[in-house]
Amino acid sequence: MIAGKTVVYTSGTFDMLHANHIKLFEYCRALGDILIVGVNTDELVESYKSTPVIPFEERIALVKALKYPDIVIPQHSLNHTDKVKKLNFDVFVVGDDWAGKYDYLKEQGVDVVYFPYGSGVSSTSLKQRIYENYEKIRDKTDNHFSIDTNVRK
Repeated sequence: MIAGKTVVYTSGTFDMLHANHIKLFEYCRALGDILIVGVNTDELVESYKSTPVIPFEERIALVKALKYPDIVIPQHSLNHTDKVKKLNFDVFVVGDDWAGKYDYLKEQGVDVVYFPYGSGVSSTSLKQRIYENYEKIRDKTDNHFSIDTNVRK
């Protein structure tokens, strides 16, 4: 708490910004007075999954442009112990795909909420759809001549 205001912290990669990211930010905003968003650096993301499609500098700029966050910062670590002390946040919100991972923050007096994304869009599903559409387009362009057509090479 800062000056009697509830501080909410959320963090993530926020690659290929989509509707479920916006729902998360909207939910976080409703839980407190100050919303701080940590955007994972490319180096951090690469330590636990594949390289983001959108580079860090663009991802953080996109999140800063949204109306929900008050403060947007780079996030260099998935361990939030020091961040609790430095940022004085009261509530930590993260997607339910991380359920249980941040329960240690409760010992520091932080309410931990695992936000239920539910079904729908995710950066992973967006990447898969793009890849599948690319494959279909490539197959069409690679096979647009009939078998009977002689093409000079």
